Amino acid sequence: MRKFWPLLMAASVGAMGVQAAPADIHELLIGTYTQGQSQSQGIYRLQFDSQSGQLDATPLQVVKSANPSWLTLSSDQRRLFVVNENGPGQADPVGRVTSFAVEPKTHALSLISQVQSLGNEPTHSSLSADGKYLFVSNYSVAEDPGGSLAVLPVNAEGKLESVVQLSSHPSSRVNPERQMSAHVHSTVSSPDGQFVFSNDLGADRIFVYRYDPKANPQRPLTAATPASVQLPPGSGPRHLLFGRDGKHAYLTLEMSAQVAVFDYQAGKLTQRQIVDLAAGQPQAQKAAAALHASADGKFLYVSNRGTANELLVFAIDPVNGELKALQRRSVEGDHPREFSLDPSGKFVLIANQKSNQIVIIERDVQSGLLGKTVQKLPFDAPSDIRFFVRQ
Repeated sequence: MRKFWPLLMAASVGAMGVQAAPADIHELLIGTYTQGQSQSQGIYRLQFDSQSGQLDATPLQVVKSANPSWLTLSSDQRRLFVVNENGPGQADPVGRVTSFAVEPKTHALSLISQVQSLGNEPTHSSLSADGKYLFVSNYSVAEDPGGSLAVLPVNAEGKLESVVQLSSHPSSRVNPERQMSAHVHSTVSSPDGQFVFSNDLGADRIFVYRYDPKANPQRPLTAATPASVQLPPGSGPRHLLFGRDGKHAYLTLEMSAQVAVFDYQAGKLTQRQIVDLAAGQPQAQKAAAALHASADGKFLYVSNRGTANELLVFAIDPVNGELKALQRRSVEGDHPREFSLDPSGKFVLIANQKSNQIVIIERDVQSGLLGKTVQKLPFDAPSDIRFFVRQ
């Protein structure tokens, strides 16, 4: 039996006092999968040293939660929203969403509420710009009932209300194994908060909504014009990220292992460029996943899973937003589902889900290039990494 350290920790180890932490010490949260052979307990709160690049193996707190695969912090970092990626055949077959209060000084988590997501395998969430609604993407592995976008009100105390709006999309049916129904993989707001973009792997489209809660609090989303953006057949859109300037956006196409680059203006995405992550490689090499930009907006990092298991580095053109490939770097593990740049920008932390580890790699802030591996920490089924940022 594997005995990774999360199994050995108590459910709550507690905070380490309220004194101010050294400038190089940052706290972070790690979401995990608890299903199958995983021995993870749920959500882990740890400390990271941005001077040495070392992640402390002793958690400050462990919160028991079923499959908390995606973590969403509110802008003031006082609330944490977690999707519980449950579905048929699991210990808990019901997709759920959980909210936690975050203690301002210690970052200790305490439960506020939990509701059903009204869909299977919720895999992503994001808050509306005003913080009043949580947009939850029910992926749904099975064809029936398929995926959906759920809209949940959030009150001033961070309590989640029941789903008030549920939207599904027609599938492309291009891939008979993965695209016979909708599979909503992520949903994000535009930089000005007036539009919402729902990325559906099963439909090969981005669905576009206007966000107007004043018109109808029970249905804050209405279809925009145009109502969707077509992607290449069988490409499988996954995660969308707006650039720092708000004029460009980047989308991972999971099934084709590509990144699509868009110009953005007033709710409209216009495709400018598509970049291959595994050009000419067999389908087994193709499984694009996470993407994140450096804080200065100069570099984009993209993970490609499959059998490639790489992190790719791109320079972002400051004028037109186009990407130029700089580096291809092994993640030294299997299935890099998510990753995060630390607050100093000097390190990248990678959640290698299937090899059960967090891998930490040096990053040159000026060139954007990735350097040597500084730590490999055994960690059962990590799925998301979220830093607290000093405000």
